[in-house]
Amino acid sequence: MTDQAHGKSGTLVLGVGNTILTDEGIGPWVVERLRELNPEAPGVEWMDGGTLSFSIAASVEDAEYLIVVDATELKSEPGTVKVFVDADMDRMLGGHGRSIHEVGLMDLMNMARFADRVPQRRALVGIQPEIVDWGTEPSPRVAAAVPEAAQAVADLIKDWTGNDIRVPTAD
Repeated sequence: MTDQAHGKSGTLVLGVGNTILTDEGIGPWVVERLRELNPEAPGVEWMDGGTLSFSIAASVEDAEYLIVVDATELKSEPGTVKVFVDADMDRMLGGHGRSIHEVGLMDLMNMARFADRVPQRRALVGIQPEIVDWGTEPSPRVAAAVPEAAQAVADLIKDWTGNDIRVPTAD
């Protein structure tokens, strides 16, 4: 079946993470900042995926384009932002095994593969955490990465759809 037969449309920007575990919550914080600046971006759904669950599988499967923002072990300095697109995202997720989330992102992607409903384009915007401990704010170096991560999301949306998205500036 084609994507049209599946009814795929739009871009899902999914922030993954636990916002009460300091830097672990960076994904939802980046997505929320983008949502605040672009509340009615055409064809874009902003979603706080929290710690993931099977309940968001349908949203992932229905998206033509998927951008995930998450704290990711990049073996880099805290606040480093790296973008993994399509097969690079698949390899990145496959190399990490299980996550601390209830359902791993790879599990959701595998569900979409099994249903033959993988988003046409997909990307992971990963941010290297510094501190993962109780706390409701990111560490300063990770907080400083929000504009760069948001710009990476905006660049992907522009490349894939032609739409411009406003991004936050450094505070």
